[in-house]
Amino acid sequence: MESNKEKILDDVGSVVEAISADDDNAAPLYEVESLCMRCSQNGTTRFLLTSIPHFRKVLLSAFECPHCGERNNEVQFAGEIQPKGCHYRLEVQSGDPKMFSRQVVKSESATIKIPELDFEIPPEAQRGSLSTVEGILVRAIDGLQALQEERKKADPQTAEAIDQFLLKLKACATGESAFTFILDDPTGNSFIENPFAPSPDPSLNITFYDRTPEQQASLGYLVDSSQLNEHAAEASMGEPNNVSDQIRRQPHGSVGATAGQKAIAQSNSSEIAEALFRYSAPEEVMTFPSTCGVCSARCETRMFVTRIPYFQEVIVMASTCDSCGYRNSELKPGGPIPEKGKKITLCVKNINDLSRDVIKSDTASVKVPELELELASGTLGGIVTTVEGLITKISESLERVHGFTFGDSLDESKKNKWLDFKASLNKILSMSEPWTLILDDALANSFIAPATDDIKDDHQLIFEEYERSWEQNEELGLNDIDTSSADAAYEENTRG
Repeated sequence: MESNKEKILDDVGSVVEAISADDDNAAPLYEVESLCMRCSQNGTTRFLLTSIPHFRKVLLSAFECPHCGERNNEVQFAGEIQPKGCHYRLEVQSGDPKMFSRQVVKSESATIKIPELDFEIPPEAQRGSLSTVEGILVRAIDGLQALQEERKKADPQTAEAIDQFLLKLKACATGESAFTFILDDPTGNSFIENPFAPSPDPSLNITFYDRTPEQQASLGYLVDSSQLNEHAAEASMGEPNNVSDQIRRQPHGSVGATAGQKAIAQSNSSEIAEALFRYSAPEEVMTFPSTCGVCSARCETRMFVTRIPYFQEVIVMASTCDSCGYRNSELKPGGPIPEKGKKITLCVKNINDLSRDVIKSDTASVKVPELELELASGTLGGIVTTVEGLITKISESLERVHGFTFGDSLDESKKNKWLDFKASLNKILSMSEPWTLILDDALANSFIAPATDDIKDDHQLIFEEYERSWEQNEELGLNDIDTSSADAAYEENTRG
């Protein structure tokens, strides 16, 4: 094919311009003559812009010197930095060789840790790479062994300590010892494969977090000193006058059903505004300053409280950043913590049921028994959507998280398993047969709208309350709450 032919260019700048001009579907291989760092002769670097399905665009570069045989390769990310950082924690059991073949995307800003060995690979120690768990460990072992002969001559004690450490690291790399493999990347561009996709991986835990100002600065964002000391500055602003100056309240009428979409911070999803304003307009919208989670620039967050019939009060928060364009919306429950959890079961029978409004809190789990699909609490966060939108978001999230679904190293059976599951998701949206949607929320902060004026007349919708277990209360932090002092003070004031 013509698009796959190698193109020889003069310098790296020409390569960047050519790659930027190419279409996504046509990715030729580029060659540029470059200097070998070992023998100072000229070698050849090859560049290839490719896209890992359902993950990111990456730029692969490989250098080879015909004079001394030096070779190296690197992966860099061609897309943007993600809104949040990512933290992967993989529990590797001894005697399980399949664990070591998991593919790993490590960006140049990622840190790898093995707590059991007190071992850490900082970002500057290894460049961005596309490898496996075993490959990462073998590369670290090779790096430590490279100068051992020189160390033994100059500093025998240090060399002996490194030899002892290498024995432990090799035991991990060969599967003789169990260990924890941690991959932390503030850019959010690193990844560890889940071979059980689309099912959960019992050995892999994934969390996403907001970057600190220090991490923003390390990624090259412009961060003011005031932002680096933001918490200290906020603590010093303790006077009520400062607080009243920061929060602006807009009276009811200036915002509401008419200007609803604009009032919710011009958020990233107009569907959120439309869904909420079907019930009631907010009495007031509060605006207060905050910091963008992507670029750390100053931005505004808007918040209002509204009540949904047959449900409860909810708090809608939305923010936009004029500097980088990042938009974010979030839904939080209002009112006291319910005494019982709630399980909502909807029998989806016709196309109209797909349009039912759904409020899913960040503590709710989602199940579709017909597909054996189960999402743990915290997945997708708190969202306002529809039944169809929820299934669509689940499909998009699975495609984004499980980035190696269609990789070259994936065997045919696993690929077919994912294709069948994705086809099943599309099938239930086509309503070829009835199916069941279950929201299980330990804090009873989720809701599915009824199709009738009176919720009791909707026989497809079932609400069940249940007592939370001790483990659920422990996970939610409720077992540590002690309100005895507050209760005593309240009773004393009531008597007085």
